[in-house]
Amino acid sequence: MRIGVFLLAAQFPGSTAGEVLSQVAAWVEAAEEAGFDDVWFAEHHFMSYGVCPSAITLAAHALGRTRCIGVGTAVSVLSAWHPVALAEQAAMLHHLSGGRFTLGVGRGGPWLELEVLGTGVERYERGFAEALDLLCAALSGERVAAEGEFFRFREVEMVPAARMRPVVACTSEATLALAAARRLPLLLGMHIGDEEKAALLRTYAALDLVGGPPAGHVAAAAGFVGDSTEEAVKELKRAMPGWLEPGLAGYAAVDGRPRPPRNIAEYVDFLTRVHPVGDADLCAERILATAEATGLRHLILMVEGGGPGRTLENIRRLGAEVLPKVKGPAADTAGPGSVSSPPAPASD
Repeated sequence: MRIGVFLLAAQFPGSTAGEVLSQVAAWVEAAEEAGFDDVWFAEHHFMSYGVCPSAITLAAHALGRTRCIGVGTAVSVLSAWHPVALAEQAAMLHHLSGGRFTLGVGRGGPWLELEVLGTGVERYERGFAEALDLLCAALSGERVAAEGEFFRFREVEMVPAARMRPVVACTSEATLALAAARRLPLLLGMHIGDEEKAALLRTYAALDLVGGPPAGHVAAAAGFVGDSTEEAVKELKRAMPGWLEPGLAGYAAVDGRPRPPRNIAEYVDFLTRVHPVGDADLCAERILATAEATGLRHLILMVEGGGPGRTLENIRRLGAEVLPKVKGPAADTAGPGSVSSPPAPASD
């Protein structure tokens, strides 16, 4: 099992964006000290749900502050980036970190950043496959050119060049099919349970015409440990709505289409019932149950649900009380020097 930390840079009431980002940097160091395998950052624009508009920039900062923990983006929004520019930055981080960086990308949504950043809703709706193929070509270690609907340029040499395999966030069958056709690992969200994750992975396997070893899929889950399960659940149900209500309301569509409604109380209840939220034994049981039900061997835990004042303690307690139950006796001595391998999806 690989267990990581997933940081949204969530802005809870009473915190400024600058304070949140400073705390996130400290949490990264705590995750390495606690023995986690990796830490992943989300990208959001113009909203308090997550105040990190460039996951790859935050990843660079994290790599500079750490020695051995893997670092990834979950995700960089490909619809808002030029694929070659993103590949250039990923290649730099790959070399500077000694292979500790994993690029995760996603289609994103029809949100306001498409207008502000100038990529447009058409590329979101029709251009994801083209952008993904160009990204993969730019991370193949070879020269790259484009002659498509959205990208056209003469052949260039990628400098620096790197051979890397991105992870792809999947929330639809169309994106799953794109990833499977390219044998790219999936990143599955925390909004679905084990049965849905297992079904998506079965579909992926059926679409994978090449076969071979597992693709190194990753799944996100809420992770929160308390003295008792009852107290942990109460704590999240008390804290999370104050962040989620204004945070999720920040999603503004680029073309005025209505935003799908979400019942915050039901969503938080789902997270506490399905994910590793509870005492240490229950957290470990749910992680292992997910691995058994889905075959997944790489989970990243969203640890910020209790608010900024609780996140550092949560990371440390998950490392001390839960990781040894999941990863075996070797995790008892986990520390800054114990995690030496880069995230599985990246390759030289």
